[in-house]
Amino acid sequence: MAKADIQDSLEKIKTVAKINEGKNLKYSILTMGCQLNENDSEKLSGMMEEMNYIKTDKLSDADLIVFNTCCVRENAEDKLFGKLGEVKKYKEEKGTIIAIGGCMMQEKHIVEKLKQSYPFFDIIFGPHTLAQFPVDLCKILYNRKRIEDILDIDGEIIEGLPIRRDDNVKASVAIMNGCNNFCTYCIVPYVRGRERSREPKDIIEEVKQLAEQGYKEIMLLGQNVNSYLRTEKENNIHFEEYEGVNSFATLLRAVNKIEGIERIRFISPHPKDFTDDVIEAIRDCDKVCKLVHLPLQSGSSEILKAMNRKYSKEQYLNLVEKMKKNIPNLTLSTDIIVGFPGETEENFKDTLDVVEKVNFEQVYMFIYSRRVGTPGDKMKNQISENIKHERFDRLKKLVEKQIELKNMEYINTVQNVLIEGRSKTNENMLTGRTDSNKVVVLEGPDDLIGKVLPLTIISEHMWYLKGKIIK
Repeated sequence: MAKADIQDSLEKIKTVAKINEGKNLKYSILTMGCQLNENDSEKLSGMMEEMNYIKTDKLSDADLIVFNTCCVRENAEDKLFGKLGEVKKYKEEKGTIIAIGGCMMQEKHIVEKLKQSYPFFDIIFGPHTLAQFPVDLCKILYNRKRIEDILDIDGEIIEGLPIRRDDNVKASVAIMNGCNNFCTYCIVPYVRGRERSREPKDIIEEVKQLAEQGYKEIMLLGQNVNSYLRTEKENNIHFEEYEGVNSFATLLRAVNKIEGIERIRFISPHPKDFTDDVIEAIRDCDKVCKLVHLPLQSGSSEILKAMNRKYSKEQYLNLVEKMKKNIPNLTLSTDIIVGFPGETEENFKDTLDVVEKVNFEQVYMFIYSRRVGTPGDKMKNQISENIKHERFDRLKKLVEKQIELKNMEYINTVQNVLIEGRSKTNENMLTGRTDSNKVVVLEGPDDLIGKVLPLTIISEHMWYLKGKIIK
């Protein structure tokens, strides 16, 4: 798979840095969407800081504002347009540069709406042209002519961009981009393009560098992470093996060997691609967390077929049984969409049935949101909003009941917890996560941050547990 040539971008970073030198300019970036978007924002932040911009969380102080958008759900559009209305005054008052990037910019109707209703933006760019951002910004600084830098093609793998990470303990590493599945509710394949994997060497070297920098947990990212290298093999594209990596399973094993890394997670896999070698790698690798995210979306075989998910209720449950049999201490999290077109009461009861049988550790629940350009949007049998919300509430009630019972099982047990930092809601407490991704708060000094500690769980509070250091 070709890598994007970023030499021009690196040169423009130097050019803009000279223009900005000594000016104390600030930037603000608002990220909407998934962890891949957050990973992209870290690269954008890295480029902006190399160009002598300083990060600020106050939009009113920013000389450059970047919106990194998502298009998976409709409320992301509402959030973007609301924020654009807010920053218009900064543009008028001080000439703030407004850049809008991300997946939403691949949707033609959104770009047209921006031109008609929010014409004060300076740059729009898609996920495929993220590396061109310094080039686009340089042009704006020189001639102030609005730039649209969007490609309708799949894009290329980008390596060598500067990156600025917000976290000092956990880091995300994208291993691939795009998706080939075309689930009928999902816009991602249309905006992120087809699957494109990174070279094994580039991934392994990035993780080694992160380990040297003191990072303890790695999250491997992809729209369909367990199909890593599959498309390349199908298309006879040769990737040089590096440290034995020629599949997702072998990648897990290779990352597991890297000294300094203590935890490995990955998101988001697809049940249809959960092969035996991946299950065995999770079982064998001591650093790979035994909480696995296994998106369900619906418990109804009929709805799963309409969603183009390529597995049935029975196949999903059989996969869960196989994983639980082969992976000791396995816990599972999932995604569920409520109210997909055509979902009957019986279909919804199938979803409740799967939730009851699997007993997930975490459930991310979503009300179906129509996305322009997807087959689901054109389906005639849309579900009314009141039925969607009524079903969502029933699912939420079941999930919360299960979580409360599961939380009780943690009390008086010893859990290894990676201490991530100070709690955002209580600065007097530290916060961390168990292997099963449960949030744990505890009292302790800052020098515990970045360490994995055995804690006794002393109480549960629905969305978090409280722990105590073993003395």
